[in-house]
Amino acid sequence: MFERFFPDTTVSSTYAIDYEKLYQEGYRGVLFDIDNTLVEHGKEATEQAKKLFSRLRSIGFECCLISNNKKKRVHSFNEKIGVHTVFNAHKPAKKGYYYAMELMDTRPENTVFVGDQLFTDIFGAKRIGLKNFLVKPINEKEEFQIVLKRKLESIVLKEYRIKKREEKKKRRWEKRWKKDYFSPLK
Repeated sequence: MFERFFPDTTVSSTYAIDYEKLYQEGYRGVLFDIDNTLVEHGKEATEQAKKLFSRLRSIGFECCLISNNKKKRVHSFNEKIGVHTVFNAHKPAKKGYYYAMELMDTRPENTVFVGDQLFTDIFGAKRIGLKNFLVKPINEKEEFQIVLKRKLESIVLKEYRIKKREEKKKRRWEKRWKKDYFSPLK
């Protein structure tokens, strides 16, 4: 039931993702949410964010900020970053994601998405088949409506963790079963 909201990967931080590996795997574009994904809500670009985008450019990535925020917020954040932008994206609507890929000249199969919210960021990315990363929000203090969404997200994430544990248990069992029943005779 909740699978459509399950992220492909969860990571502690945007800054912990192995972007070099993604590039080696054939990905060429990265879409980022801004608030609580790259910086605390409403903050300007930090040195850490600037270094990340510099690194991504040197790897060879095209990048785009895709946000439900207004133009002023997105453009002021991007002043020191200098990447493509999509504001008022209406995530999880598909249109903003497609427009961002058009700006970067990428396709769903070679683009990844990084965000901190299941029902907007991850669900929207999954709707068009983007590999996605759910990051832990940078700051736990958020606006009231986001706090309410986080409560619902916690229910979905609990189901996600249960499913991941079951998959891991199944892989261990299959590995053991194959080893025990298909090992060469001695």
